[in-house]
Amino acid sequence: MRMEAGSLVTLEVAREVPPNGFFLTDGYQDFLLPYAEIVGNRISPGDQVEVFLFHDTQDRIMATMKRPLLTMGQVGLLEVVDIHPRFGYFLEMGLGRHLLLPYRHVPELEELRPVVGDKVYATLAHDRQGRLIAKLALEEDLAPLCVRAPSSWTNQWVKARVYRPLQMGTFVICEAGVLGFGIIGLIIPQERTRLLRVGELVDVRIAFVREEDGRVNLSMRLPKEKGRDEDAECILEVLRGRPGNAMPFSDKTQADIIKDKFGLSKAAFKRALGKLMKDGLIYQEADWTYLKQEETQG
Repeated sequence: MRMEAGSLVTLEVAREVPPNGFFLTDGYQDFLLPYAEIVGNRISPGDQVEVFLFHDTQDRIMATMKRPLLTMGQVGLLEVVDIHPRFGYFLEMGLGRHLLLPYRHVPELEELRPVVGDKVYATLAHDRQGRLIAKLALEEDLAPLCVRAPSSWTNQWVKARVYRPLQMGTFVICEAGVLGFGIIGLIIPQERTRLLRVGELVDVRIAFVREEDGRVNLSMRLPKEKGRDEDAECILEVLRGRPGNAMPFSDKTQADIIKDKFGLSKAAFKRALGKLMKDGLIYQEADWTYLKQEETQG
């Protein structure tokens, strides 16, 4: 077995070397286990101990009996604890030292990058010098660990963590409780209320469960009927606060302007306007929208 950083291996205690610790061996190579890295009862030459191999500050491979949150070949959920302006993100490893997630392994767009306190799905890898680094976990890493969503989950709200933000949608892992690791889901751009960053935890509604693979389509919005009522009330509040209870926006206004002014998609804005006109609360003239007089007096 190749002995490299990131491995969890069982080695024999070869000899003690005060004041440093013990040397462990696989019969071919020795590794120092410092006294500070020993867990539990005192060990002696001839004992078999399970250790994790890592690099110290001088890039030497050493051993620890402490258990890391992630080993080679696993997927872990690690917290971002610090950000270095040149190198990248430092993740909590559970060993009293941090694991680097280099900038080249996170999205280029600043808004999509994690912040301190976020937790990212990560795997271990080696850089060109053989040192341990983190990479963001991909679908091929996560899919074997995930489970199918029950069809009964449709329209339920769940917590989800972003693992891959793309232009065509945001991929997340939905919390599944006792069902297992999680459920893979997708939030298409029309169902996002804003850009989502890697490692962010968000509340999402399960809009659809796919029968073929048990994955889910998600939304950050309320169901259309409930969302329409809330959007309509938002528009009313804007109109009530404007001079003359009028605004230069209508169902013909461009989508980007609607998104900027109201935080709504063009479709959602038109649905809300349609409800208000049907209820007799507003009217439109020359691409302006007005509160009806009885509404302004009420």
